[in-house]
Amino acid sequence: MKTSMLSGKTALVTGSTSGIGLGIARTLAEQGANIVFNGFGDAAQIEKLVQDVAQEFGVRTDYHNADMSKPAEIEAMMRFADEKFGGVDVLVNNAGIQYVANIEDFPVEKWDAIIAINLSSAFHTSRMALPGMKRKNWGRIINIASVHGLVGSAQKSAYVAAKHGLVGLTKVTALETAHTGVTCNAICPGFVLTPLVQKQVDDRAAKDAISNEAAKKALLTEKQPSGEFVTPEELGALAVFFCSSAGDQVRGAAWNMDGGWTAQ
Repeated sequence: MKTSMLSGKTALVTGSTSGIGLGIARTLAEQGANIVFNGFGDAAQIEKLVQDVAQEFGVRTDYHNADMSKPAEIEAMMRFADEKFGGVDVLVNNAGIQYVANIEDFPVEKWDAIIAINLSSAFHTSRMALPGMKRKNWGRIINIASVHGLVGSAQKSAYVAAKHGLVGLTKVTALETAHTGVTCNAICPGFVLTPLVQKQVDDRAAKDAISNEAAKKALLTEKQPSGEFVTPEELGALAVFFCSSAGDQVRGAAWNMDGGWTAQ
């Protein structure tokens, strides 16, 4: 049933045309928030997605195609949200990419791209969203970090460095807004069956000559004790909690939703 906790507020979710970002955007729309989508994909499919969410939840929606590795495009997207919706009340920094290699083999351009998209983009969106949030004395910045913002894994140097950095940025933002109605927190998911993780599953199935289902089980067994993937809808529900009055004093948290990964 549609509720209206976020009615009249606008949420901008980066990387929201699929996966975790889309799940969170839909959950916020269900609570009455207008949505600014961002991400890559087929233009016609994105247009349909934007229209479908507006119609399903009775909210206003729009889309901006900013490349999250480019500060000038991020600034243009934030200005777009200001002009179209009067600012951003809920900012979800979700955009991310991955590349796997040993440090000595890691392409420099891949390192730079991962740091730019997974970490620096959150700085650029936040610095532009904060003045408006502070004026209204209400705002929520939710950084989608990762379990890799809390622990490391081999061959993921750039991703782990960026996500640890995102957790640090979350803490500083929370401290700088501690005496305001603005909060900043990070969500640290374990394995979610996104296109990014599905590629890891596919690669493993091919490498080990096993079925896709067996590859999923093997991947989860190594890290995630529950043996189940986290869902975008579960992550969306946590984002809604951060937006609620119950989350007013949750500040600077790095909240893991990881099936027990970091409990080991």
